Amino acid sequence: MEDMFYTQEEKHEGSFEIANDKGLHTRPSAELAKLAMTFSSNISLILDNQKVNAKSLLEILTLSATKGSVIKIEAVGKDSKQVIDELCQLACKNFKMAY
Repeated sequence: MEDMFYTQEEKHEGSFEIANDKGLHTRPSAELAKLAMTFSSNISLILDNQKVNAKSLLEILTLSATKGSVIKIEAVGKDSKQVIDELCQLACKNFKMAY
């Protein structure tokens, strides 16, 4: 019988608050999804018990996040810590949007 080795993937969590008046609309959502797609981890965004894939623009838009919404990030994988750090930095920079 073969020996089986299971590795538990790393899981990290974080959160960010939507600061801009227009909420998490198409352009910032696209920036978020674009950055999320650069990671190998599985990344979820959670708002009000709705959990979506952070690599899907359409799923992010279904959150309908408005100003003041606090979005939780869950990342599972080898680069999950980096995911949390970089997505939170993007949010702090207002998703590269100049209003």
